Amino acid sequence: MFPLIKEILTLSPPQDLVIRGWVRTKRDMKNLVFAEINDGSCFSSIQCTFDGIFVPPGLSTGSAVEITGRLIPSPAPGQAVEIAASSIQLIGEALGEEKNGIPPYPLQKKRHSLEFLREMPHLRGRTNTLAAVMRVRSKLSYAVHRFFQDRGYHYLHTPVITGNDAEGAGSMFRVTALDPAGLPKKKEDFYAGDFFGRETFLTVSGQLEAETYAAALSRVYTFGPTFRAENSNTARHLAEFWMIEPETAFFRLPENMALAEDFLKFCFTEILDECAEDMAFFDERIEKGLIKTIRLVAESDFVHLRYTDAIAELEKAQNSRPFEFKPHWGCDLQSEHEKFLAEEFIKGPVIVTDYPKEIKAFYMKQNNDGKTVRAMDVLVPRLGEIIGGSEREENLSALERRMVELGMDTKRYNWYLDLRRYGAVPHSGFGLGFERLVQYVTGMANIRDVIPYPRAAGQLY
Repeated sequence: MFPLIKEILTLSPPQDLVIRGWVRTKRDMKNLVFAEINDGSCFSSIQCTFDGIFVPPGLSTGSAVEITGRLIPSPAPGQAVEIAASSIQLIGEALGEEKNGIPPYPLQKKRHSLEFLREMPHLRGRTNTLAAVMRVRSKLSYAVHRFFQDRGYHYLHTPVITGNDAEGAGSMFRVTALDPAGLPKKKEDFYAGDFFGRETFLTVSGQLEAETYAAALSRVYTFGPTFRAENSNTARHLAEFWMIEPETAFFRLPENMALAEDFLKFCFTEILDECAEDMAFFDERIEKGLIKTIRLVAESDFVHLRYTDAIAELEKAQNSRPFEFKPHWGCDLQSEHEKFLAEEFIKGPVIVTDYPKEIKAFYMKQNNDGKTVRAMDVLVPRLGEIIGGSEREENLSALERRMVELGMDTKRYNWYLDLRRYGAVPHSGFGLGFERLVQYVTGMANIRDVIPYPRAAGQLY
């Protein structure tokens, strides 16, 4: 295989070689032409110099090229080596100006806003910012698999099409094979004539299915796409996103919290070590102090704080710095509450536990007080909640009772209840939105800028 620019930049000159990539910038100076070539393998480009007579017609920013030359020490500051080119082949032209009705390449040498780039997700990966985001995203994906595989977890592919709502949120995309032009007029006939013969959705979580295989393989994790039909046009919401969800048999809440802490520390350390150049860019251009915050989390012991104690601290703080949402026992913590706890009260990562059962999902194990459940939320400075999880209810009668309280149809979850009938064990798990993790380590303000093709209300490319 031909070497990537990332590899070429580590070589010692002189060497004859061939590079392939896209022109980032091109400038002419007397009889010489200077071109910065990038192939996406790293943040840095490599400068190529060649005689102006060799320049093929149509060479401009965005063009794809193959350059043969010699790697030599660079006399220019800021770069150790460059290519003294002997030949250049134009592989793919990128128009510098409109021609035959085709508009010019839109990413010319100037600073483009992220809003502008969001309108062309098929090209924005060629910019410094989005290319860096995608390299970090790739490394994080690899780190996720390494972490769990090295600890005896099995990667599980859970279904995208489902008949169950794991969270009880109700904001799900319906799936149908029916022709819109010939929909049944009677509601009772609608699903009977559909592909699955019943109401069907895109999944919001693979957790319930993962629990079934944790009861067979002990340790499993999912890492796949999930969907929410929330009509939220904010910088924090996506309609399609990826979720990481481990489920572990014989784990109670303390072990689950330890796993979540180890997981975040591993991922953050990997990114700081493996993506130093990209992270330096984010720290300088996207959010000052980013690396310091991530290193703080990676090197801190996570503090454990019960929900009741957290509310007491928030109520105390309310007297001196009013929150938009007044805290009280029984409320769901808002982002402002979570950030206060992590940034001002603890000044580091914190795991809040034992939430009121009324604000948590049906599957969470109840504590003996009858009011709280063994839930946990991991909060980090600058973001708030990054992980949510719990010990799952393994007692059949307790789980059925809770489902009835919430008006759920237990018959539709009969398969899930079977886990409590046949060899039930304590088990725990958590969920982490992958895009939120990428957003946190890159400092990107809008979650739509950390996924290749964002899906949101009214946005489909």
